[in-house]
Amino acid sequence: MAITSTLPSSTSPLQNHNHLTIPTRTHIKSLSIIPTTQTTSKSNENRKEEMEATIPTMSEILKASRAQKVDLRLQTLGPFFRITAKSLETQKDLGKAEGLIRVWVRGRILHLDSIRLRRETLGMEKSIFGIGLFIGAVAVRYGYDCGCKTAELLAINDSDLYHSKLVRFYTRIGFKAVHEVSGSRVGDYGHMLVWGGIGTRMDAIVEELLIKWCTRFEFRN
Repeated sequence: MAITSTLPSSTSPLQNHNHLTIPTRTHIKSLSIIPTTQTTSKSNENRKEEMEATIPTMSEILKASRAQKVDLRLQTLGPFFRITAKSLETQKDLGKAEGLIRVWVRGRILHLDSIRLRRETLGMEKSIFGIGLFIGAVAVRYGYDCGCKTAELLAINDSDLYHSKLVRFYTRIGFKAVHEVSGSRVGDYGHMLVWGGIGTRMDAIVEELLIKWCTRFEFRN
């Protein structure tokens, strides 16, 4: 989730007049406009550096997961990606996430098609707020590295209990509900075609997610 900044050119109404005051006004222009542009650019650079120093890197997320005996793997093919989680102790699959980097008029979007955990682990606090968070963190960090600003998903509703757990989980980690896809309205059909089911559509700002999660990963001393 490259930014191009273009400064509009301007023509001074005095440039066709032969007055002694022209050099003075030109000097004032160079002092007032150029330093402001440079200051804004430096401010943006400083903000980016501060952001990078705050959010966890991909290697730090993977290191933190291994400390919890969880092995995470990221596979990519074009715009598509898959993340798998496996126990380092039992070698059993714990869950996976799939999605793609979607290019839209608003910019690149991290489209999380699914995040699935094994049903027998959903009752454990460590699983839904540990393993699920690790899988999501890898996906979101990958989206951030790809230039995505927004992340989107559907908390699928295939059972009331499972759906409520998903909505609570995604809300807790920083997503917000934006639309309830019930299938009872014409406007829901587009969502159902994209997501393949009904549920709660949720969005989040990628940078905000990483900032929120940085305290969860003890990656810096």
